[in-house]
Amino acid sequence: MRSAVVLDQIRSAYNVGSFFRTADAAGVERLYLCGITPRPDNPQVAKTALGAHLTLPWEWHYDTLVVLRVLSARGYQLAAVETGEESATLFDFQPRWPVAVVFGNEITGLAPEILDACPVRIRIPMMGMKSSLNVATAGGVVLYELLRKSLRDSA
Repeated sequence: MRSAVVLDQIRSAYNVGSFFRTADAAGVERLYLCGITPRPDNPQVAKTALGAHLTLPWEWHYDTLVVLRVLSARGYQLAAVETGEESATLFDFQPRWPVAVVFGNEITGLAPEILDACPVRIRIPMMGMKSSLNVATAGGVVLYELLRKSLRDSA
């Protein structure tokens, strides 16, 4: 699966560690940690990642927009994971490989300028009263749906 994950302004080190484990398990190529997102030198990231931070390539960047411009120039389809009526459902989304999925802050989501840099917006369908998931949980749902589609496309 030719994919990357961009984490923009994630607050929780435990969420970041969970992303490392899930991204490694799903075959993600690289994890980009941006802004205030904790890095693996944080003991909580390392504890939750259970070693995935040692095997999954990752980079830290201050400016998420720079990362998105570089990925776009490398041919990645940029897809923001964000609730909203203008977002396609994850199940209807047909990725163009390689794809980079962008996740935002647990409270505020993705800033308008990050959303504007992503030509595609996807959302996870919600059937209950709550309209969102924990960002690490959302990451697992999105990455495994991408893995399923990647395996389908390569068959």
